[in-house]
Amino acid sequence: MKRWLGVLAIGAAVVLSACAGSAASSSPSATTTTSAKPRPAGVNPSESARMVCSREVNTDLAHGFGIGRAHLSTPTWADHVYSCQYAFPTGVVSISVKELDSAAQTTAYFDQLRATSGHRSERLAMGQGSYFTPSGSVVVRLGWKVMSVDVSQLPDAFGKPPVSPSEAAVSVAAVILGCWSGA
Repeated sequence: MKRWLGVLAIGAAVVLSACAGSAASSSPSATTTTSAKPRPAGVNPSESARMVCSREVNTDLAHGFGIGRAHLSTPTWADHVYSCQYAFPTGVVSISVKELDSAAQTTAYFDQLRATSGHRSERLAMGQGSYFTPSGSVVVRLGWKVMSVDVSQLPDAFGKPPVSPSEAAVSVAAVILGCWSGA
């Protein structure tokens, strides 16, 4: 339990520095919060979906894990899923965001993923529902979006100081959720 609190504290510190930096450079009208009403999936990915595959997140993760910035793959958008990979020197973190059209559709998709993933019984207090997969990856629901943080390609000890893949997944999700606007 103490180790998880430490991981969440690291994630929170990174979130506070990242959000403070972006808020300072934004105009007041541009700083929306997660209290914005969900919107149906569109032809193009939403701003909040695009944010998960950004240089800012890359920098925040590099600082949080105490390692260099990752090579960020070119994001893809297919079937209302925005995704990318962060290839760090010692492992890869893949992030995807599925955008849906309603609360009912989001719940059904989230529940289907949980049922087919063989989720661990351990749950997280993130978003409007979250869980670990057997690989230590994290799935989080927020608004009409479902985010997956896949850490199956990370070594058993990642970053400086080293954390487990599941601890890394929690940190990545915390960084993104801390600044996710308009989800």
